[in-house]
Amino acid sequence: MIRKLTEADNQAVQALIMKKPAENLFIIGDIEAFGYQQRFQEVWGDFDDQGHLRAVLLRYEDNYIPFSLTTFDAKGFADIINQAVQRPILSGLQAITNQVIPHLALENRQQRLLYYAKCTTTSQLGDIDLSEVKHLQEGDLERWVAFMQSIPEFADSRESINVKTKKRDIEQGVGRGYFIEAEGKVVSTVSTVAENSCSAMIVAVATDQHYMGRGLATQCLTKAINDLINEGKELCLFYDNPDAGKIYKKLGFEDIGYWVLYR
Repeated sequence: MIRKLTEADNQAVQALIMKKPAENLFIIGDIEAFGYQQRFQEVWGDFDDQGHLRAVLLRYEDNYIPFSLTTFDAKGFADIINQAVQRPILSGLQAITNQVIPHLALENRQQRLLYYAKCTTTSQLGDIDLSEVKHLQEGDLERWVAFMQSIPEFADSRESINVKTKKRDIEQGVGRGYFIEAEGKVVSTVSTVAENSCSAMIVAVATDQHYMGRGLATQCLTKAINDLINEGKELCLFYDNPDAGKIYKKLGFEDIGYWVLYR
């Protein structure tokens, strides 16, 4: 049975999604921030014959994320998504989304697969000097934005990389940044987004082309991993470049599957 969830269901929801904090980064963060009764956010639950919650489906704007540890009513979730007025986006772990996708009635379908990795330990971090790594503060944001917008790999994200958004994330505690500077300029950086009480996502790993090969991004990543793991948070990240994946794995990240973006 599928029904819309409310605050009264939160204990059952938390018991399910907290079994996989990194995998449920977005669901956990969105529920912590916005709850169950918002115009832009809804949560549905699928219950088994004994009344136990076995799956959830979260909608944030036009984005839908399902999660379950067992088989569930995938067609029922697909029927909800099929009723979307705007063009919906289904995202989530491949093993889960693959159950829903065959039941979707969408035209002009596009699918993108990303490696999804998580880190839960600092045991693989080397003993390296982190003295040059700084925490991103409000006074650094103009330089940081200028640097990020100069990196070719982030050309498609330039509109979302701005002082206002980054400042808000830092103030609300849902994101932070680390950077190294040289000659008054940011030359390497790492950030987090979607931080919640138990997990965070690593993003915006970048180094100026003139400073590559010096291990600067590794220093920033090491500092971020140290801080967040010591706060009791699991880290996760997406990547589609296997060479980049090798660097992450040296620092303790392990692949946990593919993340699907299905439009």
